[in-house]
Amino acid sequence: MALIPSTILTGFLGAGKTTLLNRILHEDHGFKIAVIENEFGAENIDNEILHRDTKEQIIEMNNGCICCTVRGDLIVALTNLADKRKAGEIDFDHLIIETTGLANPGPVAQTFFIDEYVSNEYMLDAIITVVDAKHAAQQLDQHQEAQRQVGFADKIFVSKADLVTPDEIAHLTSRLVHMNPRAPIKPAHFGEIPIKEVLDLRGFNLNDKLTIDSDFMEDHAKDHEDHVHDEHCGHQHHQHHHLDDISAFAFKSLRPFNAALLDEYLSGIIADYGPALLRYKGILYMQGADHKVVFQGVHQIMGSDLGRPWEKDETMESKIVFIGVNLPKSIIISGLEQCLV
Repeated sequence: MALIPSTILTGFLGAGKTTLLNRILHEDHGFKIAVIENEFGAENIDNEILHRDTKEQIIEMNNGCICCTVRGDLIVALTNLADKRKAGEIDFDHLIIETTGLANPGPVAQTFFIDEYVSNEYMLDAIITVVDAKHAAQQLDQHQEAQRQVGFADKIFVSKADLVTPDEIAHLTSRLVHMNPRAPIKPAHFGEIPIKEVLDLRGFNLNDKLTIDSDFMEDHAKDHEDHVHDEHCGHQHHQHHHLDDISAFAFKSLRPFNAALLDEYLSGIIADYGPALLRYKGILYMQGADHKVVFQGVHQIMGSDLGRPWEKDETMESKIVFIGVNLPKSIIISGLEQCLV
């Protein structure tokens, strides 16, 4: 059987995750989706959506979707669902996992790579983060969990935009892009999100399309050419007023990498800074290679693959983006430069 595409839905308390899941569990969209929800979270599907008392762990909805309340380990829940699916007891084609509002989505994402059975049954499709426009500024200022949820995202939905001014939305959008330039940002009004915007995003697939804001890449690449930044740097680029722990930076070079040097260096970076590395992804131009090399990772788990051939009229260059917690940008950039031919 094909791997089950899986989505992690995250967002701070009250952001609107349950409203979105309500639509998914009841709307006639034609998809058979299993939803795993942690019953100990502040937002509980059993209480707020199903409106019924039951001791069943798995409840099938009228539209064919399935709601599963997790009472223990996530790996056990994923294994049980896969086993029941194989046995023909339940039927679903997609999986959505809702994290609690105070959760760090990193360990949930790692589950899909570190457990052999889970990785043989499921494919992590994307991490989706819902951000509350009304309270985001305060939440991002005060809670690192909210920052991590943004940093891990493959797509960000902004809810409650009708409660704030256009200037506030613009400021929030700018802040979110600074924290995570690779995640598209879309509005979400009372969970009214087309299902195609939630499923099959392939945000975790290795591919040769590095989805980050082009202005971000150009500006940050120029920063690295013109000036070395460290924690003592007095320059303020992009005029950001919030010194978020979660931030992103990019590396770009027209010179090819030495494969052996880069492999050794990346292994060292992951070993030293793995817990602080939320997401990293790159397209690599390797010495003597006629194909792109694409790679990405979560914390200490990294994967790479051979991409498509370089086109004749295409500029051969490396592009890498790092998103993390107080990463030593100048050290990482300098080390990457030492790996160039």
